[in-house]
Amino acid sequence: MKVTYSKSEKLKSKKQIDQLFSEGKAIGEFPLRLVYMPASFKDDELIKTGVSVGKQHFKKAVDRNKIKRLLREAYRLNKPLYFNNITTQYALMILYIGKEIPSFNELNNTMKTLLKTFSKVASE
Repeated sequence: MKVTYSKSEKLKSKKQIDQLFSEGKAIGEFPLRLVYMPASFKDDELIKTGVSVGKQHFKKAVDRNKIKRLLREAYRLNKPLYFNNITTQYALMILYIGKEIPSFNELNNTMKTLLKTFSKVASE
């Protein structure tokens, strides 16, 4: 799996996102939460991922966007380590639920733990 996060790998369908939040399962590793669900996509992507930061804790769009950039980068770097043997298609949404702007190192370590937990659940 490549170390990229291209347009085709992003979860954009409002219908799928609504379905993900209503029917999906969640795992958490503070300050991140991962909502996941097996899905089927028309293109050949195995995993489509979205990131989200709540407006409730971060009023300024600048802060939300910074955290989303950090989340996408941490996901992009760690994705090949954990998703190489996945065969089922999944829709994922990574939520930041903390109250302070994190450093990249904190977020990267938490992302590793979260993806490791997800890969164990997905392989069962």
